[in-house]
Amino acid sequence: MSNGDDEPADASEEADAADTAEADEPEATAPTLPDEATEESLTEYLEEIEALLEDAETEADLDDVEALLDDAEDALADADLPEPDEDDEDADDPRGDLEDRIAELREGVEDARGPYAEDVVEAIGTAASTLEDTEWTAEGRGDAADAVETFVDAAAEAVDDAIDADAIETDPDAADADETDEVDADDADDDTDADGETEAGNDENGDDGNDGDGTDDDRIAVLVDALDAVEAGIDGAGLDPDDDAETIAALLEATDALENGLEDAEEWDDLETHEQLRAQGYYDVLGHYKDYPVEWAALKEHEARGNVDMILLALDALQSEFMERHCLEALERMGKRGKTEASLEELLGRAGKRDQFAIRILGKMAAADAVETLLEYVDEDSNPQLQKATFKALGEIGATDAVGPLAEKLTMENDHVRPLAARALGLIGDTRAIDPLADALAEDDSDDVRAAAGWALRQIGTREALEAVAEYADERSFIVQTEAEKAQATLDAAATPA
Repeated sequence: MSNGDDEPADASEEADAADTAEADEPEATAPTLPDEATEESLTEYLEEIEALLEDAETEADLDDVEALLDDAEDALADADLPEPDEDDEDADDPRGDLEDRIAELREGVEDARGPYAEDVVEAIGTAASTLEDTEWTAEGRGDAADAVETFVDAAAEAVDDAIDADAIETDPDAADADETDEVDADDADDDTDADGETEAGNDENGDDGNDGDGTDDDRIAVLVDALDAVEAGIDGAGLDPDDDAETIAALLEATDALENGLEDAEEWDDLETHEQLRAQGYYDVLGHYKDYPVEWAALKEHEARGNVDMILLALDALQSEFMERHCLEALERMGKRGKTEASLEELLGRAGKRDQFAIRILGKMAAADAVETLLEYVDEDSNPQLQKATFKALGEIGATDAVGPLAEKLTMENDHVRPLAARALGLIGDTRAIDPLADALAEDDSDDVRAAAGWALRQIGTREALEAVAEYADERSFIVQTEAEKAQATLDAAATPA
């Protein structure tokens, strides 16, 4: 009977025996490709490959499994297997089944691979793009900065010495400090002359009015630079997918948290329309809300002050037909005062879609940039309303390129459009229009067209044009006669000595 002193020896002997048995156990061998590729032999071969896939622990093991699947695929391609009956939807398809099984195992190989450091780098690049491509609110930018700072700390903890979190700037307001430092340095250089005296133009504190605030882009650039620094550290760490699997997994967990943090941060598009307008100062012109709706009250004030950018802001942000109409009417009333690069871009885009309101406004603005677009609509005889807006706008712009096309419209069929063509020619005032206008005055069947031609000739105002109208002083049509009498009066006034 044992007294217990021999138990450790027995345990040691048992462990040695287990180690010997394990050492004597033959290593798992790779499955052998069957000599004859049949459905049964290939199925068995794929089952052996699946077992190897389940036991695979390294990338090298997975490479071996993938090579075996390549062999199976080649063997299947050469195998003489029965083809399914095309007329029977339920017929067996051994080749198709085996192809599906190989594809499934390949997916299993891909799922088992990694994670890789490259996956972390890609996720960081995606986060950097999100930072740069998103329009953040002030609060959202702060939340994004918190997410980046948390990520930098987590990444530094995961890879130890490869990343120094303390050396990476994650405060977006650091852009303000850098800007201020640069301004102060410039002031020190510029404000002191050769004698060390401070130049005139600065106050006692050397303040030249530049507050040194960085832009929003500068602040976001600080965060992007922080991510770039982490990415460089991970690249330099040389992480191995087998040896450093836990580290890579921790980094991917950190990038997931970064992505979620950026997704939760407040973007400009998350704000309600009135919040966006308030943030951009649209309502600042109002001492108090006096008219309803307040957007309209602010619009009227912006029109009075000539704030075209705010009118365009409202036009873009406020989607109601009511506010759209009032925004466009404000631009129309402002005329040339409302012509800016931005307003022209907006109206030309609308005019390109045959928007008659926009065409009308472009005329009031005398926007020469619109002539090319408007000339395309001169021959739209099937759309007389579009022609009317176009003719008038071309006249108000003074588009000399339109003289020929408009003169041709003096003979079109529509009695209501021909007078507008004549008046447009009068507004342009080009002498090339005298002959076609004189012909219309003499020959047109419509008194309205003839009177419009007479008015246009008076606007051109040369002696030749005035004489062409004055000869109809005895005209039976009162409206034509009126134009003739006005033309004669102008000629008489010119002939009377001062």
